[in-house]
Amino acid sequence: METLSYVHGASDAALIGQTIGQYFDAACERHAAREALVVRHQNVRLTYAELRSRVDALACGLMRLGLKPGARIGIWSQNNMEWALTQFATAKAGLVLVNINPAYRRSELEYALNKVGCSALIMSPAFKTSDYIAILGELAPELATSQPGALQAKRLQALRWVIRLGSERTPGMLNFDDLMAPAAPGELQALEALGEGLQFDEAVNIQFTSGTTGAPKGATLSHHNILNNGHFVGSAIALAAGDRLCIPVPLYHCFGMVMGNLGCLTHGATMVYPGEAFDPLATLETLAAERCTACYGVPTMFIAMLDHPRFEEFDLASLRTGIMAGSPCPVEVMRRVIAKMHMSQVTIAYGMTETSPVSFQSGTNDPLDRRVSTVGRVQPHCEVKIVDFAGRVVPRGTPGELCTRGYSVMLGYWDDPDKTREAVDAAGWMHTGDLATIDAEGYCNIVGRIKDMVIRGGENIYPREIEEFLYGHPAVQDVQVVGVPDSKYGEELCALIILRAGARLTAAEVQDYCRAQIAHYKVPRYIKFVESFPMTVTGKIQKFQIREQLKRELGLTDARTA
Repeated sequence: METLSYVHGASDAALIGQTIGQYFDAACERHAAREALVVRHQNVRLTYAELRSRVDALACGLMRLGLKPGARIGIWSQNNMEWALTQFATAKAGLVLVNINPAYRRSELEYALNKVGCSALIMSPAFKTSDYIAILGELAPELATSQPGALQAKRLQALRWVIRLGSERTPGMLNFDDLMAPAAPGELQALEALGEGLQFDEAVNIQFTSGTTGAPKGATLSHHNILNNGHFVGSAIALAAGDRLCIPVPLYHCFGMVMGNLGCLTHGATMVYPGEAFDPLATLETLAAERCTACYGVPTMFIAMLDHPRFEEFDLASLRTGIMAGSPCPVEVMRRVIAKMHMSQVTIAYGMTETSPVSFQSGTNDPLDRRVSTVGRVQPHCEVKIVDFAGRVVPRGTPGELCTRGYSVMLGYWDDPDKTREAVDAAGWMHTGDLATIDAEGYCNIVGRIKDMVIRGGENIYPREIEEFLYGHPAVQDVQVVGVPDSKYGEELCALIILRAGARLTAAEVQDYCRAQIAHYKVPRYIKFVESFPMTVTGKIQKFQIREQLKRELGLTDARTA
């Protein structure tokens, strides 16, 4: 009888049966004097004891606003100390943290806040070229004449509180520091009592993932989901108390807040933020100055560091381990990371937001060819099966859809039971939409995607969302968006556009139209104007033919991964 493509992560290591807040308090006591958080660009250094004091102050500050357990509170900010404090404080106060991508513009922000009914928003005043205060002011002009906590905005009906970072004052908003007054003894007692009543299966985080229909879905994650995933991901890279993990990946994503922050918390390691967003020089400087022992990143980040003209100036001998994830890793990059960055134990991880995120990860001792040609073996306490289109488990080595089940599977998509049922079946299996194989030794290889998702530098992009946006341009009759190979980002977007009769449009005008409304990474790099699309006899557009044709026309080849 053939061995079937089913694996489970049998483990002697028990799952954590606590909320994040309960675990956080105990960890801060265990590691009180150890450095917990270093934020280089803000000149911040906090021990675990100091981190707890600030988190408790913020949690009590949020409770003072009248925010009750279960309320959704958005955070729209780059990487900084305030992001970390908010992550842990909302968990302790029983609130649901809603991650807003720093690249979001007006339409995306409006959708996210309304979809989950955010009653509060913590926001940076600006980031890069985005003026967040101006964007929010366009959505909620009522802020200018509102008292903090009394917002009644026509387009953001649930939003009451806006808390801004920085020292300047903005009408209708509180400042973050207003919430950081030392907590009174009675408030701390109330916070502790509230924490004792929280359950680890309750929602603690919502992260938006785009769908093929174009409407982002709010993947709802529990304390149990993300606390345990952070713990086991950290264990897989042999993270230990005293390790120092450089986190240049964004905190709004699972890579930063789960694999990074919660991975450090559960192992007594130090969270080190090199900057507001990834910068190769700042990351290299941080790795050397802070004597980091581990580093996370997508392949493009490691490439940018390795290729930086000042790379050789930095002593990276303290590095040992880390994770490369988000898109396929070329074998040459992995070899250079091990040889030049001293990361002999670097691993590859695979997952998705809906599974908290990691379900497969290579081991620190796996042979190099296994670490670059596969995504490793199944994580502890997770089950995975590979099924055909009829839902039957296929033999080892046979491609099929990867499905996963276990503690890591999300609670569901917020307020979207139909989409939840499409993703998670009656037996609890999360259908990933990825095509994969599992070999005789249990190693998994991702061989394709059932749907047309594009992964650009670790960002998941669904072409349908971009297509629907471009359909809003008056000159566009029809449009198809596909991913094409790119040596830097893994994939880039190309939009093929059929213009309306008599209409005129240039590629630059299309890109400018996109930049004003959607995140920068969703703006197509290539624009082609065509008369028609390749279709089947039944009228279905053949995107794979479009992609192959574009590869030939643009002279592009897929990145070699083995």
